[in-house]
Amino acid sequence: MKILRFVLGFILLLVIGLFVVSILPKTDGYEGDNPFRADGLPHIIAHAGGNMEFPDNTLEAMYNAYSVDPQVILEMDVALTKDDVVVLTHDTTFDRKTSLQNAPVHEINYADLMADEIHFGYENEIDGPNGFNTSGTLIDYETYDGRTVTPLDVDYPEGVEARHDSVFLATTLEEVIKAFPDSYMVVELKQSGALGERLLDAVLELFDELDDAYQVYERVNIASFHLDMYNRYLELKSDAYPQLLFSPQESAIRQFYVMHLLRANTFFRAPVSSFQVPMGEGNINLATERFIEAAHQHNIAIHYWTINDADDMRRLIEIGADGILTDRPTLLKEILSEYE
Repeated sequence: MKILRFVLGFILLLVIGLFVVSILPKTDGYEGDNPFRADGLPHIIAHAGGNMEFPDNTLEAMYNAYSVDPQVILEMDVALTKDDVVVLTHDTTFDRKTSLQNAPVHEINYADLMADEIHFGYENEIDGPNGFNTSGTLIDYETYDGRTVTPLDVDYPEGVEARHDSVFLATTLEEVIKAFPDSYMVVELKQSGALGERLLDAVLELFDELDDAYQVYERVNIASFHLDMYNRYLELKSDAYPQLLFSPQESAIRQFYVMHLLRANTFFRAPVSSFQVPMGEGNINLATERFIEAAHQHNIAIHYWTINDADDMRRLIEIGADGILTDRPTLLKEILSEYE
């Protein structure tokens, strides 16, 4: 009987404890009006500019996404070249997107990419996510419906002309920031380790240089899948760059997910502005109203990637997602119009 009373007492205390924890005030990940949260329908977030409509991580893809919706959030990936220029690239080699072979980004000069008019309009097979085009075979980029496109096919804003008639030239982060002075952006840093440190330094130097004219720190969110980079973001946020906007690496998202299941997310303290997450992973379902609500208790936006299916888009709209990363911004715009 004493054991039973002890167990029941322990359970009661646990329930009371969990209830108290669940009603404690939550720490804001983002202080103030979070521009990456949605006020109504989700944001269209053009994944790498929308890489089923134009070649990914090119200025032309960004202009296409902007033509679909001027309120689009532009998502892109960056790495640092040999001559210390921050360029858009999903991989840490240029082999997939260009005719170059055995071409790590950090070993190639941006100046040479431009002088030689290197074409970023391929979709070559590479050995691994950041590998080399060992076969040397070049595969021309095609859209989701099998079309070939050129820079002339973009619907540019008034006063903007194509950079080249047929070549998708290398694109820098500076170009994108200046071309879209009012757009919000998510920028993923692809390199890590010592290279990642150099890349981050170059990105922050660029932000410092452009911030007065372009309010970069108010509208650009950085991210990384690398834990060492995320830890560096945390250090910078607490010290030299309190204005820095960033998203966490996946380990922090897993931590938040477990906390929200236990209704203990009040203890989550990471000062992040948004989570970029898949709809699910294995048996874990992240596309739930409760998960979104838990993030909103911390003023953190939830963005889902990479969504190209119309039914998935509708599901995320209906549960209150803040943003949907997609390779097909035109399709998402059409789906959103059903709810307007």
